[in-house]
Amino acid sequence: MTAPGPTPPAAAPARGSRRWVLAGVAALAAAAGAGVAWQRFRLEEADTSGFWGHSFPTPEGGTLALAELRGRPLLVNFWATWCPPCVEELPLLSRFYTDNRAGGWQVLGLAVDQVEPVRRFLARAPVSFPVALAGLAGVDLTRALGNAAGGLPFSVVFDAQGALRHRKIGQIQPADLAVWRG
Repeated sequence: MTAPGPTPPAAAPARGSRRWVLAGVAALAAAAGAGVAWQRFRLEEADTSGFWGHSFPTPEGGTLALAELRGRPLLVNFWATWCPPCVEELPLLSRFYTDNRAGGWQVLGLAVDQVEPVRRFLARAPVSFPVALAGLAGVDLTRALGNAAGGLPFSVVFDAQGALRHRKIGQIQPADLAVWRG
């Protein structure tokens, strides 16, 4: 009778099992992180009932009433001078407005900021669309529009009838604008 061959070392299966355990732990951590991010940045149901009744001061000292913007497609972007992704997307929004205003599109920047930083910023980096000052009340308005975390940047798109059609938390990309424009 022939003696059985050498028995494989016990460490080999353990090493393979350890990889599976580590992969499982990594997958659980990724899922937990995604869940936290979703919870933090989720979009909830929107309440637009009072949206069109708001008026905001402009950096130039005037007043902008949202009711005046009803009747044509409107992209509203909530931003702040201290928010890097907000600042990065402003040139894209400015080009979008310039390229699409003849087709009826409107863009409004609502700064969740104070007047002086906004004035200084716009003097250095002007945009082609109107800007108004929502201040800290802008965070509450974003929450009413479905931004549970109140994070910036946050954008909403209304159709010509004033109905909310699109929402996005985070920096706008050209693909977003292409979908929204239709």
